[in-house]
Amino acid sequence: MSLFFALLPLVVLACGLAAALILLTVRRSHGGVFAVYIAAVLAAGASVLRLAAAAPAPGGTLFVIDSFALFYSGLVLAAGAGVAVLAFGYLKGRQTRPEEFYLLLLGALIGAVTLVCSRHFASLFLGVEILSVALYGLIAYLRTRPSDTEAALKYLILSGVSSAFLLYGMALIYGLTGTMEFPVLARRMGMLGEGRAMAAAGMVFLVIGLGFKLGLVPFHMWTPDVYEGAPAPVTAFIATVSKGAVFALLLRYFTDVDLPAYPGLLAVFAVIAVASMLAGNLLALFQTNIKRLLAYSSIAHFGYLLVAFMSAAPFRIGAVTFYIVAYFVTTLGAFGVVSVLSGKERDADRIEDYEGLYHSRPWLAGAFAFQLLSLAGMPLTAGFIGKVYVVASGIGSFLFVPVAALIVGSGISLFYYLRVIAALYRRPGEAPALPAGALGGRIVVAVLFVLLLWWGVYPIPLLTLIGYLTLSS
Repeated sequence: MSLFFALLPLVVLACGLAAALILLTVRRSHGGVFAVYIAAVLAAGASVLRLAAAAPAPGGTLFVIDSFALFYSGLVLAAGAGVAVLAFGYLKGRQTRPEEFYLLLLGALIGAVTLVCSRHFASLFLGVEILSVALYGLIAYLRTRPSDTEAALKYLILSGVSSAFLLYGMALIYGLTGTMEFPVLARRMGMLGEGRAMAAAGMVFLVIGLGFKLGLVPFHMWTPDVYEGAPAPVTAFIATVSKGAVFALLLRYFTDVDLPAYPGLLAVFAVIAVASMLAGNLLALFQTNIKRLLAYSSIAHFGYLLVAFMSAAPFRIGAVTFYIVAYFVTTLGAFGVVSVLSGKERDADRIEDYEGLYHSRPWLAGAFAFQLLSLAGMPLTAGFIGKVYVVASGIGSFLFVPVAALIVGSGISLFYYLRVIAALYRRPGEAPALPAGALGGRIVVAVLFVLLLWWGVYPIPLLTLIGYLTLSS
C-alpha cells in the first residue's frame, strides 16, 4: 500500500480546502462552500472506512495508520460534520460573509486528523499548530461581537505559551535520545540510566503544553472565557474535536513510552486529575452562564478521563475511547441546543434563557435535559456507561484517590446540572426565537439524542467496535 493511499483522509481534506477556496474566488455562496465542506468530510470518512480494511497501513516516519488512528479520525470527522451543520443555521443572518468559516473549519479538521495519526514530534507539533491557528480565526469570526475578539486574543496568547512548553519538552527529550519518533525514543529512554530524570522533566514540559490544550487544572484559565466568547458551534468544536484529538495523541505517546515506568510522572497526572475533577465541578457550581458552566464541566470530564488514562487495566484504551465517544455525543448535543436557540444579537447562554423551555418546545427541552443527565453520568445514558468503565479501570489499578475524587466530583456535578434542568421545567416562559435555517441544527440534536440513549441502553455494538482498537508503533 502506498503512502499516498495511507494518508488519503488528509489528502481529501486538503483537496476539499483547495476546492472551497477556488469556489470562493469564482462566486461567493454560503450553500456552495458548505456543500464542498460536507462533500470533503464525507469523502474523507469514506477513505477512513476503506483504510480500515487494510489497517495497519504504512504512514511513513511521521504517521501511523492503525485502527486507533482511523477510529479517532472517523470520530473527529463526524463531529466536524455535525458542527458545520450547526454553524450553517447559526451563521445565517449573523455574518455577511460566512463562507470563510468553512475554510477555517476544514483547516482545523486537518490539524485534528494529523494529531490522531501522529507518531513523531514533528507531526505532533504540526498538527497542534494547524489546529490552533485555525481556531484563532474561528473564535473571532463574528467580528461584530467584542467578546469573540477578546476570547480569540486570550486563546492566542495562552496557546503560544503552551506551544513554548511543548517545544522545550521536545527539545529536552530529543537531546537525550537523538530521535523524535515515539516508538524509537521509548526504547532509548529505557536505556538512559542517569538521564531518565532529565527525560522525565522533558515529559513534564510536554504534559504542561498538552495540559493547556486540554484545559486541565492548573492550565485551565483560558477555558471559561473562550467558551463564553466564541460562537456556540465553535465552542462545540473546541470542546470535542480539539480536545479529543489532543487526548488521543496523549494516550498514544504515553502508551509508547510506558507511563507506569515513571512513578513521578504518574503522580503528576494523579494530582492534575484530582485537581481538575474537584476544581472543575466546584467552580461550575457558581455559574449562571451555560457556556461557562459547560466549560468548567469539561475540565472535570477530562479529569475523569485521566483516571482511565493512568490505569494499567487491559481495557483502558477501550474505557478512554468509549468515554470520549459519549462525551462527544453529549457535549455536541448540549451545544447544539445552545446554537439552535441563539438569537442574532447574542447566544442563548444564560440559564434564564431556558426558563420554561419545556412548555414551548418540549422535545428540545427533553433532549437538553438528557444531555445534561448524561454529563452527570446518570443511568440509561451513554455517559453512565462511560463512567462505569472509567471507575472499573481505576479500581482495577488501585487508583483509589482519583476514583474517590471522581465519585465526589460526580456528586457535586448533579447540583448544577439539575439546576439547569429545573429551569427547563420551572414555569411557562418566552423561549428564544429559532433562527432561520435552524432545521439542520435540530436534526443534529435529534440524532445525537438518539445515539445518547442507544449507547446508554445497548452499548454492545460500540463496545465491540472499540474492542478492535490497537495502538501499533
